[in-house]
Order: sequence, then structure tokens, then C-alpha cells
Amino acid sequence: MKSPVCTSSLCLGLIFLSGFFRMKNKDYTISKVHEELLIPFMPCRAKTNVMFLKTHKTASSTVLNIMFRFAERYNLTVALPADQLVHLGYPNTFLAHFVEEFQTIGQNYNIMCNHLRFNPSEVQKVMAANTFYFSILRNPIPLLESSYIYYKDTVPAFRISKDVNEYLASPMKYYHPADYKQNIYARNIMWFDFGYDNNAEDNKKYIQAVLKEIEQNFHLILIAEYFDESMILLKHTLCWDLDDVVYFKLNSRSQDTVQTLTPESEEQIKAWCSLDWKLYLHFNQSFWRRIEETIGLEELEKEVSRLRMRQKLLMETCLLDQEAVGKDHIKNKALLPFQSGDANILGYNLKQDLDNRTLRTCQKMVMPELQYTSYLYAVQHPHKKRKQLGLPLLWTTFHEKMQPTAPN
Repeated sequence: MKSPVCTSSLCLGLIFLSGFFRMKNKDYTISKVHEELLIPFMPCRAKTNVMFLKTHKTASSTVLNIMFRFAERYNLTVALPADQLVHLGYPNTFLAHFVEEFQTIGQNYNIMCNHLRFNPSEVQKVMAANTFYFSILRNPIPLLESSYIYYKDTVPAFRISKDVNEYLASPMKYYHPADYKQNIYARNIMWFDFGYDNNAEDNKKYIQAVLKEIEQNFHLILIAEYFDESMILLKHTLCWDLDDVVYFKLNSRSQDTVQTLTPESEEQIKAWCSLDWKLYLHFNQSFWRRIEETIGLEELEKEVSRLRMRQKLLMETCLLDQEAVGKDHIKNKALLPFQSGDANILGYNLKQDLDNRTLRTCQKMVMPELQYTSYLYAVQHPHKKRKQLGLPLLWTTFHEKMQPTAPN
């Protein structure tokens, strides 16, 4: 495979980013309390009908948290998984009846963001005609390593290999296409999430047709490696506020569970997951082109700095440890993220002396995906049986505290 061509837009973006990534460790002096941080007035109307295709191992749990908080802020209706499901039928191709009360609510949902395998005709039955569609991609090299660790116990191709490098040295020794539904995380998982065959032949004409179709179905594709830049682009595109896209990183894992890929393994991923690789290269370039055409790199740098200042301020306000901690160090087990495979999924400890309003804000920023889905389900469908997540008893008290208070 030829090396990817470095277009002017991509190179310019990367050169710029190499400069301000070094700013991450810069000390910021913040004199205002978080309520007083000024957010520039935006003379446009926020988009409130939004569909996010939640891809796997791409920082998408953090985006889901952003979407859920936005839905609560504006009292929007979320297309949540029906009954006891925690995803929208995945890995089956999405059908409208996977959404709770679709038969009653119809095409009146505002937000859709739980895991599903994309099926545009069925999604359009649920979401309004003016819905904004977006998703996020990640470099397939670190993505496959992350998938290997996270799904080590559940994916046959991963389970029977010793480590990720052994798997990649001879993937067909472990990967059996007949078991593709069990092995979807082991090859071209992003391609699969978008609704396509992750075992399809790497054919130029086919790939170009798929890329064109994705461009027609989605208004915006973000890039996980440039998450802050992605949030600023999303903010501009949707006409949202800075606080709508500020975040704490969720569902990340401890560094000691990361396996080092050999140079040979990295090259093998480009060939083994060639559909994902070409998908990523294509939309990485369109991402930077979009930034140049809309925000511009100079303004992007300023807004990324503001986002990081806001994030730092909220971390100082909310977090006891000022950073994510390992699963064994999370004090409130109701805030323990789902643990999978050999990964140690990190979470947060909140400060104990927060006033009620600040506590609610902080709780929702650190709330793991399953807990937040369950909470919104209970609020939005109070007469339905709550989702049984097997959470500790402490969750019951936490859930009751999170319930909205009735107006006076």
C-alpha cells in the first residue's frame, strides 16, 4: 500500500497541532469562579435534532456523555434502547423498534447516540427530517490494540491468541469469518458500525462508493486523535455553547494495560483492517479541510485553549484527585465504569463539599455510560421497569439523588 499523501490542508493542520499540543502542560491562571466564565454570544440557533453514530473504542463514550447532558439541558427526548437493552440492538442492523416507545413517540425524538449498527432508512423513521448526523473515527492502529485488550475475553480471535502481536502476526490463524458476529471487533470494526461488511474485499471502486455514501449520510465526521479540535468544530457546526462540549474523558483505561505494538504489527493493521484504514485517511483529510473552510487554524487554537481552560477549571471544582483513577480507587461504586477484558477502565472521585447544583453538574460529567443510560431511561420512561445493570446498592441512593426536583 502506498503511503498516504500529505495534502496541504492535512500537513498544515498537523504542523499547527504539533505546536499547540505542547501547550497542554502550560499553567493557566484562572481568577473567575466557573459560573462567571464568559461564553461568547453566538447569533445562531442551536441544532437540537442530532444523531451521533457511536463507533467503538473511538472516545465515543465521552461524546455520548456530552449528548446526554445536552439533552437534559434543553429537555430533549432521547431515543433510548428498549426494555433491558443498553444498546440499540447492536450488533444487529438497527431497526426502529429497538427504540423505547417508538410506536408511541414516532418521529419525534431529538437525540440518538447509543451504540447501533447504522441503517439509514430505519434511523430516519425515528429521527426528524432536519436531523444533523455525525460520527467519530480513530486511527485503526491504536484502535485495534484497544479493542484487543477490551474484548479479550469475548472475541474468539482475541481469546485464543496470547497477545495482540501474536494475533497480528497471523490473524487468519485465529480469525474465522464464519464467526464474524463474534469477531466483529477483530477486523474493520468502524466499517461494520457504519453498516457495511467488515470482511468485504478491498476494492477501490467499492471503497469509493462507500465513502461517498457515508458523506451523503453524515454531515460531519470527527477524529478521536484531535478530540478537542473535534469538539470545537462540533460546537461551531451545531451552534452550541462551550459548556455543551466541555467534558471529562470517560471509559479510558490505565496505561499499564496498553500492549506495545511492534512496527510489523502496525503495518499489518493497515493491511488487515484496510477498509478502516482508508476510511480513516479519507475523513482525517476532510476534517482538516472543514476546519480550514469554517473556523480557521488561528481561531481553532484560541478556542481549544478556552475549552482546556474550562475543563481544567471544572476538574478543579469537581474532582477529588484532579484526574481519573483506577477501578480499585473509585470510592463511590455507583460511579464505577463497566469493566471488560484485560482493561482497567478508569473513573473519578468527586469532592465531598459541593453544593447541590455543582454536585449535579459534576455527577453527570463523570457518570459512566450504562449508569447515565439507565438514569435517563428512568426519567424519560418512569412507568417502565428500570434497567437492571447489576449495580451495587449504593446506586439506589445515588439514583434518587439524581432525580429532578419538582418545581415549587
